[in-house]
Amino acid sequence: MQYHIKLTEEHKAKYAIIPGDPGRVEKIASYLDDAKQIMLNREYNSYLGYLDGERVLVVSTGIGGPSCAICVEELARIGVDTFIRVGTCGGMQPCVEPGDIVIATGAIRMDGTSKEYMPIEFPAVADFKVTKALSSAAEKLGARNHLGVVQAKDSFYGQHEPESMPNSSELLAKWDAWKRGGCLASEMESSTLFIVSSVRRLRAGAVFHCVWNQELAGTSMPTERREDTSLAIKTAIEAVRILISEDK
Repeated sequence: MQYHIKLTEEHKAKYAIIPGDPGRVEKIASYLDDAKQIMLNREYNSYLGYLDGERVLVVSTGIGGPSCAICVEELARIGVDTFIRVGTCGGMQPCVEPGDIVIATGAIRMDGTSKEYMPIEFPAVADFKVTKALSSAAEKLGARNHLGVVQAKDSFYGQHEPESMPNSSELLAKWDAWKRGGCLASEMESSTLFIVSSVRRLRAGAVFHCVWNQELAGTSMPTERREDTSLAIKTAIEAVRILISEDK
C-alpha cells in the first residue's frame, strides 16, 4: 500500500486524471463507466472507473508541487504511466479570456519541488503525444483554446498580492518578464508534474480552465470569473479516449 494515497496494485491503471481539488474528483469520475470511490486520505481523493474498456484513475493532488509529486510518484508505483492534470488557471495574456481552455506545452519552474529532481536548467515540458491528444480533444469539442507555456508557482498570494511581499520588486519584475515572453497563464502544479514525469519516464500533459484574467483588471475588457470547469474536464476525458485508441 502506498503511504499517502493508500492505493495498491489492486487499483492498477495505465491512465490517471489528476485534478488539484479533491472536490472535483467525483465530477470528473462521473464521465467514466462504473466509477467508484476507492480511497480518501489527506488531500488524495481517489476514484476508479472505465473508459472504452480501460481502467482510469481519478486522483486529486491537493495544492502545489510537494503533494503533486507524491501523488505522481505513488501512482507510478502501482502502474500508472500516463497522467493528465485538469486544473484552473489565471490568464496572463489579453487573449486568454475567462472560460478559455489552456493546454500547457511547458511550464516556468517557479516551484521548489522540481528543483529537488533536476537542476533549474532542465526544462519542464509536457509529453508531445498527450499534448497532441489534448489539442485534438479541444478542437473536437469546439473549445476556444490556447497552447503554450504556463507559469507554475508555489505562492498563490505571491502572485495575487506581490506588493505585500518583502521581495515584491523581484516578483513583479519576473511577472512582467513572463508576460513579455508570452506566458499564457499561471497555476501551481504543472512544472512539478512535468519534471517528475520526465525523471520517472512517464507521459504527462495538462489542461486548464481559465477562471479569470487579472491582467484585464482595470481595463475596459471583461473581467468576470468563470468557475465552470466542465469543458476542461471533457477535454481531458476525450484526450484519454484518444490515447487509449492510439495505444491499442
